[in-house]
Amino acid sequence: MNIRQLSVFIENKTGKLSAVLGLLGENKIDIRAMNIADTRDFGILRLIVNDTDKAAEVLKAGGYASTSSNVIALDVDDTPGGLAGALSVLDGNGISVEYMYASLSSAGSSAHIIIRVDDNEKASAALSAKGYKLLSDEDIRNI
Repeated sequence: MNIRQLSVFIENKTGKLSAVLGLLGENKIDIRAMNIADTRDFGILRLIVNDTDKAAEVLKAGGYASTSSNVIALDVDDTPGGLAGALSVLDGNGISVEYMYASLSSAGSSAHIIIRVDDNEKASAALSAKGYKLLSDEDIRNI
């Protein structure tokens, strides 16, 4: 099961990140999970939001370059080794993790993990077969 993630390209200068986040906030777009990776000149802000289409439109209108991609979101037990178990399933199935980041769960006993892998279909099937709960876009909107 895939969810949509936005990647926003931002100049690595003071105030640029807060401008993007402010623009999203002004347009009632709620961020569910985020990660930022930077280089000397630019950063890539990865976002899971409650309305991906609206966010993409708002960002484009604001002059920001963004792309949408499919990632996997899953719940893992919020215990020592919880994430290691899920990664072991992926490793055992020859699935490469490109990057990942986490978001807290309102349930308290689990954490939401966003993973970019080299084969979403294979990863989803392997994780589901081992009992991991995959999250949908709808699940994300309702967090």
